[in-house]
Amino acid sequence: MARAGLSGEVLARAGAELADEEGFEAVTVSALARRFDVKVASLYSHVKSSHDLKVRIALLALEEMADRVSAALAGRAGKDALAAFANVYRDYAREHPGRFAAAQTRLDPETAAASAGVRHAQMTRAILRGYELEEPDQTHAVRLLGSVFHGYVSLELAGGFSHSAPDSQVSWERVVDALDAVLRNWPAEGSP
Repeated sequence: MARAGLSGEVLARAGAELADEEGFEAVTVSALARRFDVKVASLYSHVKSSHDLKVRIALLALEEMADRVSAALAGRAGKDALAAFANVYRDYAREHPGRFAAAQTRLDPETAAASAGVRHAQMTRAILRGYELEEPDQTHAVRLLGSVFHGYVSLELAGGFSHSAPDSQVSWERVVDALDAVLRNWPAEGSP
């Protein structure tokens, strides 16, 4: 019999909290069972496996970030929209490092297509339309932005910028400025 109050959603939220506290790799069905003081077997009526739990946390994180980005982008365009998007991504990672790690989980194609990851792509492409980028350059730019944001935030979370000046906030602002300049001056295909 399922314990009252437990559900897949409750377990995903508790797993997300655990991920933020102890790291995404620490999230298992066993760890949640200890947290709820129940037997592991009782949770399997709500989640299929630790992998299923981690996918649910990834979907939760993608949804939370998409909601924040959507609110931040309202009424913005160009560099203002780019900076808002970048700042939401970074702030979310700093506030929720475990959920940020979860959002990087590779999803199967069907799950990915039904996730908020689609909203992220749509919002990124909306920003890029403000820079008048068309395909295939839009896809190249989406990959560039994702790589820079993820790389910077991952290095920052790992303490990679804590031992040197200037402050990482100053560098972050310069990175966003540089990305804006790149997007405004995107090279034509085949240009030197």
